Amino acid sequence: MMRLHTLRPRPGSRHRVKRLGSGESSGHGKTSGKGHKGQKARSGGSIRLGFEGGQMPLIRRLPKRGFNNARFHKTWGIVNLDALNDFKAGTVVNEKLLREAQLVRGHVAGIKILGNGELKHALTIEADKISGSAREKIEKAGGTITMREARRIAADDSTEDATVEKDAASSKPARKTSGKKPSGKKTPAKKAGARSKKKTTSRKR
Repeated sequence: MMRLHTLRPRPGSRHRVKRLGSGESSGHGKTSGKGHKGQKARSGGSIRLGFEGGQMPLIRRLPKRGFNNARFHKTWGIVNLDALNDFKAGTVVNEKLLREAQLVRGHVAGIKILGNGELKHALTIEADKISGSAREKIEKAGGTITMREARRIAADDSTEDATVEKDAASSKPARKTSGKKPSGKKTPAKKAGARSKKKTTSRKR
């Protein structure tokens, strides 16, 4: 019966580790697999990855140009007007409907409408961005354009915050600055003079 404590690797799958630097008793001669002297023959002597003997390494010889903006790039779901003619007149076209029709796929930052083609009937389109030609053609066909609510709310909030900050700055009273310096504490010289007067009076007594 096979049990956990009787499990063994398949014969031949594991090999004995080659003993390096352990003398002639290891069975590999005098140097025992480490060659004659040098950095790699010492204990703990190793060469880091990419080291080329002191010459200029390849990674530093290759030219590096420009700035890579890929990490900041936003991918938009591009939809042209001619692809919207499949929807019936009066339909509210949003991101959910576009995904169901497989006009937008994958992860996108938002929906962008471009003006390639002609719109045959009126539609209500919800998008994040829209080109000028697409806007003209949609309005010409009798359709309407609705921008995303989240984007509109964020823009309204930013304008409100700016007005609040302006009102707070204008309501703060201006500080009056006078040419007189504030009176400070007594100087140590006066204190020393007072102590000397006390001492003289005690001596007269």
